[in-house]
Amino acid sequence: MAKLIVGLGNPGKEYAKTRHNVGFWCVERVCDKYALQGEKSKWHSLVTEGLIGKEKVYLLRPQTYMNLSGQAVQAAVQFLQLEAPRDVIVVYDDLDLPAGSLRLREKGSAGGHNGIKSIISHLGTDGFARIRIGIGRPPFDVTVTDYVLSGFAKSERPLIDEAVNRAADAAGEACESPFVQVMNRFNTRS
Repeated sequence: MAKLIVGLGNPGKEYAKTRHNVGFWCVERVCDKYALQGEKSKWHSLVTEGLIGKEKVYLLRPQTYMNLSGQAVQAAVQFLQLEAPRDVIVVYDDLDLPAGSLRLREKGSAGGHNGIKSIISHLGTDGFARIRIGIGRPPFDVTVTDYVLSGFAKSERPLIDEAVNRAADAAGEACESPFVQVMNRFNTRS
C-alpha cells in the first residue's frame, strides 16, 4: 500500500508566497528532505512519487484552487485504491493556531477551512490525518480572505519556516510510523 501526502494551497505565482500555501511549502520540503524528484501533472495536481524508508509515497499539490481540493484528493485516492483515513495525510494552514505552531490530528471537522471541507465532502469521511500549521489570526481590520492570501511579515518568517520544516519531518515520519506516535512527538503548544 502507499501513502498520500497532500499539501493544500492555491496554484499560480501570485499565491506562491501566501499564508494559504504553507501546505505546498511542506510538500516541497518533504521532496527536498527525501530527494524526491520528477513532479508530474495528474489527478488535477502536481505529483511527486518515491520512497520514504520502505513506504511508497505520493506527494500532491492540488492545482484546483483551495475550495476544490477534494476533487484532486478523491481522484488520487480512487486511482491508487487507498484506504483514505489510514493512508492520507493533509497539510494545511490554520488560522486558529498561533503563527509557527503545529497541531496533528487523526480526524475531525473542517474547522471552517474550505480546502478541508472539500476533501471531507469528496471522500465522504473526516477520518484522515491532518498536519495543521498555525498562521495566526488577522488583525481586526483585515478580512480572513485578504489575510490568508497575503504574505508573512518578515518577523514571522523564521517561525513559519521552522514550522514548515517540523511539519515536513512529521509527514515523513507518518509514512513509517503510526500517526498517533507522530502526533505525540510533534504536537506543540507555542
